[in-house]
Amino acid sequence: MKFFFQYKSGRIHYTDQGSGHIIVLVHGYLETSEVWKNFASKLSRQYRIITIDLPGHGRSDIQGETQPMELMAEAIKELLGSLNIEKVFLTGHSLGGYITLAFAELYPEMLSGYCLFHSHPLADTIEALEKREREITLIKAGKKDLMYPENIAKMYAAVNLNKFKDALKRSKEIASSISGEGIIAVLRGMMARPSRLAVMEEGKVPCLWILGKMDNYVNCELAKSKVRLPKNAELVVLENSGHLGFIEEEEQSLYILAEFVNKCK
Repeated sequence: MKFFFQYKSGRIHYTDQGSGHIIVLVHGYLETSEVWKNFASKLSRQYRIITIDLPGHGRSDIQGETQPMELMAEAIKELLGSLNIEKVFLTGHSLGGYITLAFAELYPEMLSGYCLFHSHPLADTIEALEKREREITLIKAGKKDLMYPENIAKMYAAVNLNKFKDALKRSKEIASSISGEGIIAVLRGMMARPSRLAVMEEGKVPCLWILGKMDNYVNCELAKSKVRLPKNAELVVLENSGHLGFIEEEEQSLYILAEFVNKCK
């Protein structure tokens, strides 16, 4: 079921399906909640699944020229409050992982656990900042369509491009539907975000960290070397995935997530 709720100056769109322990799925950069459609549907056979269109994405209204991770974490908190939900398992893909960590820092009492899906706790490198600046420049010049196709293709492991050509086409359609203003707002928010390495390493909340061995955006080995996981954290590397394991290795991802969620109940 699709719904809306009022948040600050606009509306936020979300879906709510299934019953049982609650998992909230937070999409990534150049995505909307549509990217979770198949994954959420299958998870909803066991759990209550909520997906959200981040502000400025999908059917949700934009919330300013810059959308910090903290603002988007607050939007999720307000959504949960409107539904009288006190505790959830939060799963964030890429950008959604940055928001998940902000939520874990601000509202740890509301989490039974969380999952970083092809994400990491570090601030942007100089190279990442420069890339985001270039993307902002392209969008402002009215050239969004020159920017996103390559970005989307790189989300899939090169060896998977043909196998998932239909999913790739759908991913590009989703990206094309996002307004330039919405993309710029989250780009600025990502650029301004601090490192939350301490949040992850402190281990106040159980953490599942899923990486892809062939990820073009999150270097698996480098990311692993920079984080000292606490005892209540679990690291899983998907051997045949790039940046979209919940599509590229869907069944494996469903099993891994469900196993960890059940431990956190």
